Amino acid sequence: MMYFILLGFSDTPNLQRILFGVFLLIYLSVLVCNSIIILITKIDPDLYTPMYFFLGNFSFLEVCYVTVTIPRMLMDLWIQKGHISFLACAVQMGFFLMLGGTECILLTVMAYDRYVAICNPLHYALVMNHKVCIQLVAASWISTVPAVIGQTWLIFSLPFCASHMINHFFCDIPPILKLACGNKFVTETAVFVVTGSVVFIMIPFLLIVVSYGKIICNILKLSSARGRSKAFSTCSSHLTVVVLFYGTGIITYLQPKPNQSERMGKLISLFYTVLIPTLNPIIYTLRNKDIMKAVRKLLAKLLA
Repeated sequence: MMYFILLGFSDTPNLQRILFGVFLLIYLSVLVCNSIIILITKIDPDLYTPMYFFLGNFSFLEVCYVTVTIPRMLMDLWIQKGHISFLACAVQMGFFLMLGGTECILLTVMAYDRYVAICNPLHYALVMNHKVCIQLVAASWISTVPAVIGQTWLIFSLPFCASHMINHFFCDIPPILKLACGNKFVTETAVFVVTGSVVFIMIPFLLIVVSYGKIICNILKLSSARGRSKAFSTCSSHLTVVVLFYGTGIITYLQPKPNQSERMGKLISLFYTVLIPTLNPIIYTLRNKDIMKAVRKLLAKLLA
């Protein structure tokens, strides 16, 4: 059976046990923090709103997202062998792309929710009713599947006649394509322009920019400084997550190939696969009084 070798962090052999401990703590913190957000959005009646419904789904998505990469990385760090079968590599890439694409679309949905809440508040309850919210979340998940299947099939149908050593810690698109031989132009064009970068990065990003452009224009029209501050505070957390996630995604997948450094690519991948999911619960909770209040209520019940 054909297999690849994930080199991971083999260039730092003396630090692999330390890295294992660090990434294990990060993974557990992501699981715990996002699980708390999911729990409080389900049990606290004050959080039964579209914004927190989307946040609960986003937290569940984050748990799935990190589970695709970190457990495998922990295993490789512990046993210090990065062998991964052709099929397992394709499955990991497929799930990673699907969850990444879903996150792009869900962030767009959350931006639309804030747009309706701020720019059309009188019709908010009607436009963003529970049925619509469920449909938007379902569409975020389902719409990525056909494109990702086609994308993954295109990549793994290429002949791999070069080294099978992947200088990365998971099966991502750029390092896999570097191992392929033959005429890759058509495949790379389809992957980066048609099914990948344009559909799941640029189009959602442009929709978010348009939404926030209208939101900012509407907020600036408010006469009350307190009203402007409150409106901005409801969007700041989401906007911070969007900038972090899309910023690293654009650098990774839209950067010209000659400018891509393997070491830098690995570092950026660590940022958006490990660090951002760790920061997201903190970003969403620190400045959100409703969530902090719900967490205190939950702790009071658990300690009573």
